[in-house]
Amino acid sequence: MRLWSIHPGYLDSKGLVALWREGLLAQNVLLGNTRGYKNHPQLIRFKNTSNPTGAIASYLRCVADEAHDRGYNFDRSKIINKRFMGKISVTNGQLIYEFTHLLCKLKKRDPELYLQLKKVKRIKFHPMFSKVSGDVEDWEVV
Repeated sequence: MRLWSIHPGYLDSKGLVALWREGLLAQNVLLGNTRGYKNHPQLIRFKNTSNPTGAIASYLRCVADEAHDRGYNFDRSKIINKRFMGKISVTNGQLIYEFTHLLCKLKKRDPELYLQLKKVKRIKFHPMFSKVSGDVEDWEVV
């Protein structure tokens, strides 16, 4: 499971679809609808909010917005009707790690997008996050 901190606009189509599916899985885990993945490290930052299910729902809405902008039709009815109005902190080290991780995937999977993204100077992050100084997050499996 990978719940990207970087903006979903960087993802290729396969990555965006995978993020949608993994986000929906995360939502089910946080709702207690599944036995597996309960302690998955990617869920820690959502669990640490005052409203974990609202946080993952808000996260998914942004993913669905990106999909819509690209002409995809992700079924928004799968997102629960909860909201999280706050921000989740993410370190600049985490953003760099994730962006580099994505570039490694794209080098093989989508060389054209890889060359475009290699030129990025300032990494955009998912709108529900706020950037803070720091290294790769403790929960990240490096």
